Amino acid sequence: MTTIPIGPIHPALKEPMRIKLILEGEKPVDVEIEMGYVHRGIEKIVEGKHCHKAIHIVERVCGICSNVHTHTFAQCVEKISKIKVPEKARYLRLVVYELERIHSHLLAISTYCLAIEHETLGLWLLNVREPIMDLFEMITGNRINMAFNVIGGVRKDITREMADEIIVRLDSIKEDIENIMNAFEKSPLVGLRSKGIGVLGYKEIMKTRAVGPIARASGLPESDWRLRKKIYKELGFKPCWRKEGDNFARNMVRFEEILESIKLIKKALEYYRECSGDFRVRAEIKAGEGEIRNEAHRGEVLYQMAITNGGIIKKINIRTPSVMNFESFKYMIKTCPTVADAVSAYVTTDPCVACAERAITIVRR
Repeated sequence: MTTIPIGPIHPALKEPMRIKLILEGEKPVDVEIEMGYVHRGIEKIVEGKHCHKAIHIVERVCGICSNVHTHTFAQCVEKISKIKVPEKARYLRLVVYELERIHSHLLAISTYCLAIEHETLGLWLLNVREPIMDLFEMITGNRINMAFNVIGGVRKDITREMADEIIVRLDSIKEDIENIMNAFEKSPLVGLRSKGIGVLGYKEIMKTRAVGPIARASGLPESDWRLRKKIYKELGFKPCWRKEGDNFARNMVRFEEILESIKLIKKALEYYRECSGDFRVRAEIKAGEGEIRNEAHRGEVLYQMAITNGGIIKKINIRTPSVMNFESFKYMIKTCPTVADAVSAYVTTDPCVACAERAITIVRR
């Protein structure tokens, strides 16, 4: 038996984490995942702060899905306080929410292509991502931490011209995505490095509670929380899923979800044009406890909160999808012939260490 450490600093890892691969010859047979390099204590920092201040802190849980966290935080406070959000805000939230899914998936697939040494596809995907970032800047004024969601709605409205521009750019992006998806699907290199590698079956999903595109690539379309949301039912949303459960399937699910997100955004903008009135209401925050779940780009995000009258946070618990998805990697390596394949399988989990490491547990012996 040989042990090979990957990380905490490694070219294939976006953030610091240590993976100890246990090999028999060249084949990985087991893995130990060592976390704890990025503790920031965000949940503790938020306690005792007003909701209007805390929403800017939870936005820093993750840079890639910063909007999802403010979206879910605001919805949790609104649910507790029984605040009804205007129709305009509902559709604008969805537009930015799905744009963020597109940019996250493009980054995830690009990282995978670079991990298997297909630099052409990797850089092509990053190039397509830039117009999405430009749309964020046009809609919200920012590209990463957008501060778009507020309790009671959104921070700003968009014009009719901006709505038209979003649709024009999405049509152009859709054409590029379809071309890249076709190249990915037919590439001999991608097939050799992806099909039948990193396989995760239905039973393993049940053991690890993996979520998001990982679960849907293994035959669990019902894992998508958007199926349970009223606004997505109105827009005719259908989850994207596959059965193979390998590296190839996980990336193809992300490609298909990008195309589905484009459809949802265009339809939401059609409904938005018919809306009138405000994009934000004055929010009276009331005491109570509650929780809410949303489908982030990597899977289910859960917020549990207890707040006082006036909006001071007594307790908050944030559960992100990365910890469960890390666990699934332990089963993926069983169908990885080499160390290089183990690294690429790990990349298909779309790991986010920053969003996973929010708390520290002290065990007294």
